[in-house]
Amino acid sequence: MSRWIEAVTLAGAHVRLEPLGREHRDELVAAVADGALYRLWYTAAPHPDAIDGWIDAALALREQAGAMPFVVRRTADSRLVGSTRMMNVDSVNRRLEIGHTWYSASVQRTAINTECKLLLLAHAFESLDCIAVELRTHFMNRQSRAAIERLGARLDGILRHHQLLPNGTIRDTCVYSIVAPEWPAVRANLQWQLERPRAAQPSAAGSPEAGTHEAAAPQAGRPPC
Repeated sequence: MSRWIEAVTLAGAHVRLEPLGREHRDELVAAVADGALYRLWYTAAPHPDAIDGWIDAALALREQAGAMPFVVRRTADSRLVGSTRMMNVDSVNRRLEIGHTWYSASVQRTAINTECKLLLLAHAFESLDCIAVELRTHFMNRQSRAAIERLGARLDGILRHHQLLPNGTIRDTCVYSIVAPEWPAVRANLQWQLERPRAAQPSAAGSPEAGTHEAAAPQAGRPPC
C-alpha cells in the first residue's frame, strides 16, 4: 500500500528530524528525563519508564494511520533532544496535524523549535502539497497557545470536554491551523526568527517550546495529539 508521507529525514542548520525507530530508545529516555516534562499535568510527554510502549504506539500509528513520528537531533553535537510527528493524516483532503511535540528542557527557548516547525511545515506545504496544517494544544497551556500563535497559526475553535486525561481532568482542546495561502508569510516569519539575534534565557519546563503542540492523553479512536 502506498503511503502519502514517506519516511524522510529533514535537516536544517540547527536540527535534524529523523524517522523514529526502536534504536532511539535509550536516547529518548535521556531526552525526556531532561526537565521531567512528563510531570506537567496538562501534557503527556512519556515517562522514561514507559518509553517502550510510547515508541510502540507511535510506530503502530505510522503503520496503521499513516502518521510519521520523528526524533529531534541537535546538529551541533548530534544529541537527541525531543520528538514530534505528523499525525491525524487525511491524504484525500491533503491535511495533517503537527503534534505530540516535546523537547528537553535544556534546549527550550532556543532555535530548535523554530527550525523544527519550519522544516515540518515546508515539507507539508511544499512536498506534500497540503491545503492546511493543524496544531492543537490544551486550553490551560497558555505558553503553548502563545507559541502556536507566534507561528502565524489562527484559532479555529475550542473543543469543549474533548478528552479524559489520566489524572481525572477533562481537556478542552484549542484547535489552530495554517492554510496554504498563509504559508509564504508564515515561512518568512519563521526564517526571520531564526536569523535574528537571540538573548540567552534560562530554560524551564513548560516554556513555549516545551510542548508547543503537546501530547494529549491517548484516546480510543484518535491518536494522542
